[in-house]
Amino acid sequence: MKVSIITVVFNGEQTLRSCIESVLNQSYHDIEYIVIDGKSTDSTPDIVASYGTKVAVFISEKDSGIYDAMNKGIAQATGDIIGILNADDFYADSTVIKKIVAKLKETRADGIYGDLVYVDADDTSLIKRYWRSGEFERKKFLFGWMPPHPTFFVKKASYEQFGTYRLDLGSAADYELMLRFLYKHRLKVAYLPQIVTQMRAGGVSNKTVGNRLKANQSDREAWRLNGLRPYWFTLWLKPLRKVLQFVYKPERPNNN
Repeated sequence: MKVSIITVVFNGEQTLRSCIESVLNQSYHDIEYIVIDGKSTDSTPDIVASYGTKVAVFISEKDSGIYDAMNKGIAQATGDIIGILNADDFYADSTVIKKIVAKLKETRADGIYGDLVYVDADDTSLIKRYWRSGEFERKKFLFGWMPPHPTFFVKKASYEQFGTYRLDLGSAADYELMLRFLYKHRLKVAYLPQIVTQMRAGGVSNKTVGNRLKANQSDREAWRLNGLRPYWFTLWLKPLRKVLQFVYKPERPNNN
């Protein structure tokens, strides 16, 4: 099974190397690595170039935002399964992709997700938040659940059949895609019960009440666009679920 991993980046010189290294250090070797850059003005292109042919595809051009860049990467991908790893993120250890592939083969699923930890932007050994996903049940979407997008892998064929990221939903584009794939179209998805991805803290959607309200509206639009109706409380439970992610968190990632 060939795995395509897409990294999207714009002026990411501070974190890009750790992201790239976490992909190139994987023990699973049938990986196609794609980097889509939004025409960075820092040393990002030089960093990517320093890895030579280890980066199979590198595109550096203006885009319409992060999800446009993801769609460009998906169009370039030739793997059976596609994962997306942003430039601020990195895989938890060198066995992640090997375990992802093994679980997909075992379950014959169309997609897979795992657990995510948010780490301190400066000291990545410090865990700020632990997103333990849990086993998949379709009805969980009605109670504000979603898989962590940075851990989500799905078959290339699913993108071809059901479409890619919408560019009109802002930061809710990943939520809408997973809602469309898993809830509306009922793709078979597996859960890998371990930390898959470490993400540097600093997301903007929940920093202020205004941002949260805007995100809530976009989430609601994601349901409407798919002809779906959530419960009245669904989209208020979604941010509340995050509170528990700050309560229990391991001192350090442990996938043993």
